[in-house]
Amino acid sequence: MVPVIYNLRSIRVRWGSTAVAVAGIAGVVAVFVAMLSMANGFRATLVLSGSERNAMVLRGGASAEMESVLYLEHVKIIQDAPGVEKRADGRPLVSPEAVVVAALHHRSSDSDALAQIRGVTPIALDVHPAVRVVRGRFFEPGQAELVVGRNAASMYTGLDLGAEVKLGGRTWRVVGHMDSGGSAFDSEVWADASLLLQTYQRPTWVFSSASVRLQSAEALGDFRRALEGDPRLTVAVTRETDYYAKQSRAVATMITVLGYLVAFVMGVGAVFGALNTMYSAIAARTREIATLRALGFTGGEVMLSMVVESLVIAAIGGVLGCILVQPVNGFTTSTINWQTFSQLAFAFRITPGLMVHGMLFALFMGAVGGFLPALRAARLPVAGALREL
Repeated sequence: MVPVIYNLRSIRVRWGSTAVAVAGIAGVVAVFVAMLSMANGFRATLVLSGSERNAMVLRGGASAEMESVLYLEHVKIIQDAPGVEKRADGRPLVSPEAVVVAALHHRSSDSDALAQIRGVTPIALDVHPAVRVVRGRFFEPGQAELVVGRNAASMYTGLDLGAEVKLGGRTWRVVGHMDSGGSAFDSEVWADASLLLQTYQRPTWVFSSASVRLQSAEALGDFRRALEGDPRLTVAVTRETDYYAKQSRAVATMITVLGYLVAFVMGVGAVFGALNTMYSAIAARTREIATLRALGFTGGEVMLSMVVESLVIAAIGGVLGCILVQPVNGFTTSTINWQTFSQLAFAFRITPGLMVHGMLFALFMGAVGGFLPALRAARLPVAGALREL
């Protein structure tokens, strides 16, 4: 086999042309990983909204809360179902919730955008233990008060603590800010369910969904069978994490497909850069390659040597791209949640798995860009090349 040290020295000697290929591959990898981290962040934000111990109850056939209707009498049946956890005072941990959307002024776009307003009762804090009030207090039942998620407070104007906001023709006062650890609840505004339904001229006994805290994650099976088999109900029961994962699928898939498309277009340019680099290297090393052949190295070994050199260049570019994309990790942006058409804030999430994908893509570009030049090197006429010595 041709010594790898020979290829490494060649890269160092011809660093100018090599740097062009490295930069091209690094740029592609950085964009590719950034796009995938965006989809990963969006998916993680919604999945974090759920808990393995929580169940979501929607009307049968509804795919999202905005399409679902649950009556108060249904909520009472749900409270008596097996597997439901109870508080120390015996009250079932079932949170009937109503979801509406309202237009608020979006800071970055300087225009109105839809925000998700969730009507809840104080028991929602026990059903969703990840949600904590970090500033101010929780709203008082029956009062026109709001608790705002930390991302919503930064996305929209007028949601500072103590501010007054007009929603549905009623003036509401912001009395608290909440933090749910980066989940979708951070992009929501919570209010008293009865008052919110009155404000939007809806019956106060009609909700969108019910979130249920189970005694254990394994209790979901019995809970689901009890409700879906009850002739008084027409409901669908899913684990909360599964529900939110399904909500994220459409947007996450779109971002992922777009990421692959952009990476493919940029990758074509990077491959041509690698081709140019390797062809130039081979043209400048005709005599070296002929000497290797004369020393007994076969055409296949020379070809493999050139492909290895291209892969080394690609690997350097891949590592550089992974380094360059690190500053976007944790960067928060927002997009429209297609299920509710409201704004959802999420953070870019770069994981080791995504960087492995980036490195594999870099090596793929290196292999494609190095194959044809390596094939040409293997087919060089030895006698003609040696006469140039």
